[in-house]
Amino acid sequence: MDVYRHTHDLPDPARGGVVAIGNFDGLHRGHRGVLAEARARARALGVPCNVMTFEPHPRRLFKPDQPPFRLSALRTKLRLMEALGIDNVFVLQFDWEFAKITAEAFVTDLLGRDLQARHVVIGRGFRYGHKRQGDVDLLARIGESQGFGVSALDPVLDEHGDTISSSRVRACLQAGEVREALRLLGRPWEVEGRVEHGAKRGREIGFPTANVPLGEYLEPMHGIYAVRAGVDSGPDTFWMDGAGYVGTRPSVQGHNVLLEVSLFDVQPDLYNKHLRVQLIEFLRGDHNFDSMQALSLQIAEDCRQARKVLEAEPAVAIDHAGG
Repeated sequence: MDVYRHTHDLPDPARGGVVAIGNFDGLHRGHRGVLAEARARARALGVPCNVMTFEPHPRRLFKPDQPPFRLSALRTKLRLMEALGIDNVFVLQFDWEFAKITAEAFVTDLLGRDLQARHVVIGRGFRYGHKRQGDVDLLARIGESQGFGVSALDPVLDEHGDTISSSRVRACLQAGEVREALRLLGRPWEVEGRVEHGAKRGREIGFPTANVPLGEYLEPMHGIYAVRAGVDSGPDTFWMDGAGYVGTRPSVQGHNVLLEVSLFDVQPDLYNKHLRVQLIEFLRGDHNFDSMQALSLQIAEDCRQARKVLEAEPAVAIDHAGG
């Protein structure tokens, strides 16, 4: 899979394909329905299957004071898209200059002239162009003059008839409903980042941890989770069982929210490694303990509970997400 940060002066293999457009934050089951339609159209036409997405998320530009909300880093999205059979991804910088592009120019210049799209696939609610003035009807009308068709898909519904959406996944994670988030995503929710040095208090009480900053990720409910973690090696990532903590560490007067991971039975050197962490099950909420001994005893119990959960849980690697 090839990744481009622009749409101009593209090589021939990147042009003339089917293009799926969206932010695809989390790449949940609804998003994968859009990509599956794009793949089917591309196969039928014998052309590449491409994706156009935007970084940072437009909400970060328009509402910079909002708390972090991302479900997936670009790195995660690209990994998933490659596993789903996408040929080319166009990651366009969403800044104020890009936000001023008119809806008409978005269609004629980017999709028609630059990408030479054969077909475009979007969710029916997708809006584009300056002040979100572009809609499905405009895309189809201009697309016809540009030589491409348009498929606008209705939202994908879950087994209960409810719409699968990124906002719904976020609400589940903030409520500690990790299993429900997994059902909507079709895989465990994953955080990834560079392991940082901490205060090493966990090591002092017999539970060394790897600290991963949440950065732009959504803050899930604070507390203890059963997790799987692995140093990023793509499809060859080796997953290890462990317990994870999200919170500010009130028992040691912490302030910044972070993700701490304690792995079972192994103590690899993880500092400065790019660690992927899957949240499998929420175990308990965050508490303030009045002594390090009480904290140590509770961590031991948390690890026991996490082991029990993970022994019965089949490993799911997002690199093989399927369609």
